[in-house]
Amino acid sequence: MPALMIQGTGSNVGKSLIVAGICRALRRRGLSVAPFKPQNMSNNAAVTADGGEIGRAQALQARAAGLAPHSDMNPVLLKPESEMGAQVIVQGKRLGAFRARDYWGMKADLMAAVLESFRRLEAAHDIVIVEGAGSASEVNLRASDIANMGFAQAVGLPVFLVGDIDRGGVIAQIAGTKTVIAPDDAARIKGFIVNKFRGDPQLFDAGYQAIAALSGWEGMGVVPAFPEARLLPAEDAQDIEGNSGRGAVRGALKIGWLVLSRVANFDDLDPLAAEPAVDLVAIRAGEAIPGDLDLVIVPGSKSTRGDLAFLRAQGWDIDLAAHHRRGGRILGVCGGYQMLGTMIHDPEGLEGEAGSSAGLGLLSVETVLQSGKVLREVRAHHEASGAAMRGYEIHLGETTGPDRARPFARIGQTQGSSPEGAVSRDGRVEGSYLHGLFADDGFRAAYLGGFGAVSDLAYDAKIDAVLDALADHLESHLALDRMLALAGVEP
Repeated sequence: MPALMIQGTGSNVGKSLIVAGICRALRRRGLSVAPFKPQNMSNNAAVTADGGEIGRAQALQARAAGLAPHSDMNPVLLKPESEMGAQVIVQGKRLGAFRARDYWGMKADLMAAVLESFRRLEAAHDIVIVEGAGSASEVNLRASDIANMGFAQAVGLPVFLVGDIDRGGVIAQIAGTKTVIAPDDAARIKGFIVNKFRGDPQLFDAGYQAIAALSGWEGMGVVPAFPEARLLPAEDAQDIEGNSGRGAVRGALKIGWLVLSRVANFDDLDPLAAEPAVDLVAIRAGEAIPGDLDLVIVPGSKSTRGDLAFLRAQGWDIDLAAHHRRGGRILGVCGGYQMLGTMIHDPEGLEGEAGSSAGLGLLSVETVLQSGKVLREVRAHHEASGAAMRGYEIHLGETTGPDRARPFARIGQTQGSSPEGAVSRDGRVEGSYLHGLFADDGFRAAYLGGFGAVSDLAYDAKIDAVLDALADHLESHLALDRMLALAGVEP
């Protein structure tokens, strides 16, 4: 069955967004379309319908295609735990933690799983839109590549190369790729896309023609910048924008979140970033926690004990204690929940060196990291407000202790179901393993209402509206019919 592949001249050139937009555009044309990324590296993961995990970008692409996320859409997911190693997820399941050098030797074997997942998607849909990883010109990685040209050659895909004019040097980005890659790989590329253009596109006509002449590839369009992209779930923690000065209402609830060194599932913050009732502030390394915050969120982490040490190195442990003394509230999610407790034990060395670390002591609980990863979608009720909510769990470890007697939520369709999370005796420190809660409009309104803020944002509807606008944008500026023809699909 037909498929096409979007590769990039580098990371963050807009591949994920273009794939999402194409998926939504083709779905609206009546095609059954599925996204696919052979290998992704991200600590921002989504739980899938088949009980696995994939990169959050592929979950957004699945939504654009009208599908539930499935582990076949991202068969190899790397979740960095340190500068030297990462947890390796294969077809949704944790294989283990490996150093980069060891993973290099595994990649050829992983191609079998990648091809198996792709073939299942290919058999079930009219077309598959494949996203590459990083840069197509990393010739030092080509020998065992499963993410870019190695996969394209194995399957025989037409490739379209995306360059980012916003970062400058797009002519060299695209023409330079042709220069450094092997001739048979260059022959796979059927066209190029200039992305994130600002201003009058006609002013780039000579540059566009120069790229075509230098590369020998056909131009598929100059795509203007799409500002609404900031409203979609972020792929990178650095991309999460608060709405100070551009959307927050006067007197909005002020919430800060800690940008940890191995922050995970940070898309939990996206609905708050889009919320007019909230002024969301990212607190980065070297910055103090502001004294005027109503709520501080300690998010998830891929290396909980490592990020606990990072948190202390910033002095945030002192700031959090002061914030609590002033009457401020604190919410820890997943790894952040574990950090708020008294101890974190990692006897098997699942997230680094085996051992134990003292927590922040703001919740009377302690955690033991265990090898069985919890991966599940959850329906629950918020204990304080009674609001129904939907979320998901994706974590290692079990947390116990006296504050568990005051749960954050109860999992199940009734309020009498199993307790989840913990709340301090004074009610101002909360912890939960549940991700994705703020995307639930009912829960978010109830939770923010506990601070006196009023929310009327329909977050899911807003995301779908942005995906439709993205599809319109690409239909207007990409030669999508030509791309489909090169992939063997009738426009």
